[in-house]
Amino acid sequence: MERDGDDRVPNPQIHSQTPALSSTLFLDHVGEVLLTFNPDGLSWKLLGSSNYDESTCLGIKLFPKVATHIKFSDVYATEFANYGIIHGSSLRNTGRHLSGYSSEMYRFTVHGFERSKTLPSVWVLAVYTFGHKDQQTCQMWVNRIKESLNMEVGKPKNLMVFIHPRSGKGNGCKIWETVAPIFSRAKVKTKVIVTQRAGQAFDVMASIANKELNLYDGVVTVVRQSIVAQLLSSGSEGGDGFFNEILNGFLKSRHKTPFPPVPSDFVHSIRRNGSSVVNDQNETVTETSQNEDHSPLLPSPRHNGCSEDASCSGEDQDPEFPIPNEQFRFGIIPAGSTDAIVMCTTGARDPITSALHIVLGKRVNLDLAQVVRWKITPASKVEPHVRYAASFAGYGFYGDVIAESEKLRWMGPKRYDYAGTKVFLRHRSYQAEISYLEVKDEERNSNSEINNRVNRAWESSSPSSSERVVCRVNCNICRTKPNHGYRGSTMPYSRPGEKRWLKSKGRYLCVGAAIISCRNERAPDGLVADAHLCDGLLHLVLIRDCPHAFYLWHLTQLARKGGNPLNFKFVEHHKTPAFTFTSAGNESVWNLDGELFPAHQLSAQVFRGLISLFATGPEV
Repeated sequence: MERDGDDRVPNPQIHSQTPALSSTLFLDHVGEVLLTFNPDGLSWKLLGSSNYDESTCLGIKLFPKVATHIKFSDVYATEFANYGIIHGSSLRNTGRHLSGYSSEMYRFTVHGFERSKTLPSVWVLAVYTFGHKDQQTCQMWVNRIKESLNMEVGKPKNLMVFIHPRSGKGNGCKIWETVAPIFSRAKVKTKVIVTQRAGQAFDVMASIANKELNLYDGVVTVVRQSIVAQLLSSGSEGGDGFFNEILNGFLKSRHKTPFPPVPSDFVHSIRRNGSSVVNDQNETVTETSQNEDHSPLLPSPRHNGCSEDASCSGEDQDPEFPIPNEQFRFGIIPAGSTDAIVMCTTGARDPITSALHIVLGKRVNLDLAQVVRWKITPASKVEPHVRYAASFAGYGFYGDVIAESEKLRWMGPKRYDYAGTKVFLRHRSYQAEISYLEVKDEERNSNSEINNRVNRAWESSSPSSSERVVCRVNCNICRTKPNHGYRGSTMPYSRPGEKRWLKSKGRYLCVGAAIISCRNERAPDGLVADAHLCDGLLHLVLIRDCPHAFYLWHLTQLARKGGNPLNFKFVEHHKTPAFTFTSAGNESVWNLDGELFPAHQLSAQVFRGLISLFATGPEV
């Protein structure tokens, strides 16, 4: 290779006398390096300068700091790039003079990522192209790197991808085209389904056989996913509840569990001795199993026959595809601007970051809320209607905003801001009664490691505490392995027969149940900053009727970084595994992950770590 009159070609010798494999290669746009193969990754050192990163002249930094290593856990692909040009720069031995060169040689490329220097939760594509005159040397490095990558567990091989074509102002397909090369380079097969109608994704997930579903490592959605935690707006053009639709289709016939627990004086107390339900008028009625609005009802009465104080045996679980199933994960590639679930699970609203989490096989467990609507039909039968939510369930203000926006679809995405402002100015409150399950002190003080960690979260993250335990990557609370026992879930109490129900009754501007913190661009800390992804708790937020100015103050705190929207006398915040709700008089509607859910009475419970996501949790 000619460079300022010198013919310098990297020495093809492999330095095998050292424990780690190493070769002298050229790194594109950097220069001649000594590349070393380590047990956990690759490292390289620029030859010809021992202080490349710190070289200065008269106080002026001559060279920017460049990466000198990459872990195999951060590499998603490597490939032989054939013969081509390598560009580089180097230091002369004298004069600190920068000179450039280019030469043709055989190349191979390592594809990985590095964290943004300003936003650590954002992952930026990193491409390192190495060159050598000897083809076999390049191929040897490719083979060795691939061997190490194949040893990385958890990386997906086959995925089903759903694209909402109108999501994110119609950018769903464009976003997928942007990230598709990442999946292709990582050798991940993708079956892409572009939905053509509402409910299509639900139907596909509900009807696909478990045997076929086992052929996939997970399901990915390309969608603008949002909730009403956006302060004065809720939802997104064409993408509302798309992930929720897929989630409910997946769980429709696969999650076998009893209904949520209820207090003895709940308007409809459920008898667990069969398929009958007894209402407060002592009428015996029969459960129905009709599928309404693409919602997954419990598939048959036998699945509801568990005693309220006993565990389900799991006999109805499909051994080929049990729920929970940590090997089968869900992924979300954002195509919009709010993306609450993505913000809470990756820390960034960035398609590239989400795609890298998926191909690298990252995993985090996520709680889900099961919400059951109890409705009396014209035939005086009580019909249980079951839905699942992954982020938020809200009533009153939260439901009114999405209901109002549905009337203004002709306005496009701007309708949410308009609807939010209109509902705020209306300032309407609703009479309701809420019962929530208390976790007793002796149960929170259990000797089990799970309960100890959950208990520390309860104590440290109290609204009155100055220090909040915020969920981050490698969160100790969320990393505790769930013990899927009682009711098919992990509850933070160990003796369900000793439950105590507490009540709250009055007029409320809104009632919210947050499963996660609900972080987004308009609420940087979320509605509940200390909510965790996988701790088995719902955050019940009750906002009583109050003057306009006070409620605006609450919303202002919600929109402020470091604010405390729960620190008001008119705001109640309760952490609970289950609650019931009954409205009186004029009714609002519920909002489940951006989807309307009319319900006069409902019961809800949380399932700890019921599903897994391709994510790690936010860095900051």
